[in-house]
Parts: sequence; structure tokens; C-alpha cells
Amino acid sequence: MKKGFTITYEYGGNLYVNPTNRCNFNCEFCLRHNGHDGSIYTHNLWLEREPTKEEILASIESWDLNQYRQLVFVGFGEPSYRIDDICWVIDQLKAHGKKIFTRMDTNGTGSLIHGRDICPDFAGRFDMVSISLNTDTAEKYDALCHPVQAGAYQAMKDFAKEIQKYVPKVMMTVVDTIPKEEIENCRRICEDEIGAIYRVREYIED
Repeated sequence: MKKGFTITYEYGGNLYVNPTNRCNFNCEFCLRHNGHDGSIYTHNLWLEREPTKEEILASIESWDLNQYRQLVFVGFGEPSYRIDDICWVIDQLKAHGKKIFTRMDTNGTGSLIHGRDICPDFAGRFDMVSISLNTDTAEKYDALCHPVQAGAYQAMKDFAKEIQKYVPKVMMTVVDTIPKEEIENCRRICEDEIGAIYRVREYIED
């Protein structure tokens, strides 16, 4: 595959940040399987190397943040791998007087990845977190997402509950490729068990 160095890119009125290609999942529906070097955003998000925190900050600040609704940390990997550097970046943006709504799109297993509770790190830094719920049981989750670590499904749900103490808006999502009954089961898990906002995302082939 061809690799580049796209750190930030525009999409849908937001500015997206691509801090890593590392991921502890291999989801069946992931855009990384679309056969392209880049993504639906027409950018090559496969990184030749991970950007430093200083490079991430410089890339963000090269844009006029006033023209975007949100600054979204996601990219072509699991962004929570870089949680310490991302927090540093956000702190620097605030110190420089930059104001923008901040969001992380995550699989929700950052605490499992790091072996510690990372939820307090989000306090005062993130306005929103979007977590991929994906399906309604641990067995289906393992089959769909192929997580590296055992217990990823429960870890994701625990994170979704805990992060609400630190972030004003928490959303959980599924992709519309799963059966309707499963979609409704996930709605109940999200709204009744977790207490988060629920969203069904459209599957995008390319």
C-alpha cells in the first residue's frame, strides 16, 4: 500500500485529525478494507510514520479553525493510543486561545489498551466522545471486530459509562449492516443500560 503523511483533513464541515494507524481491532466493516490507499475522504490516511505531538499541533493550527464545527480526533486507527499526546495538543490549543468543539471517535477500549482508566484525561478537554458499540453481545462483538484483547466488549461498555462523568456529550453508534432486531437491542443497551445518545450509521463502501 502507498503511504503518505496526512495528519489533518476536512470532511463534512469538520476538521479531522489522523494521529495513528495503530488499532487493536480488525473490524469487518472498516474502511481500511476498501482496497484503496486512502479513504472515502480522498486522502491517503495510511501514515508513513506517526506524527509527533508537535506536528499534530502545527497541522491543526495551519487551518482556520473558525470555519469548522468540530475538531475530531479519529483517523485511520484507534486514536486513544495517542491519548497523552492528544491531551497535550488540546491543552496547547487552549493556551494559544484557539476555541473549537472537540470530539474523539473511538472503539472505547483505550483504558484496556493502556492498562489504566483514561477517562479523567478527557475532562475539560473533550466536548464529545463517540463510541462504536457495533453489536449487542460480546460473542457477536468478537466475531465482528476481532479485538486483540479479551474482554473488549465489557471494557468498551464500562468506558462508555465512566466517560460520562467527564465529557458532556457521549454517543454510541452501530453500522446499519447488522439486523434490525440487533439494532434495536443495541438501542436498549445504549439508552437504558449506558445512558448515552444512540446513532445508527450508514455503511459506506468507499
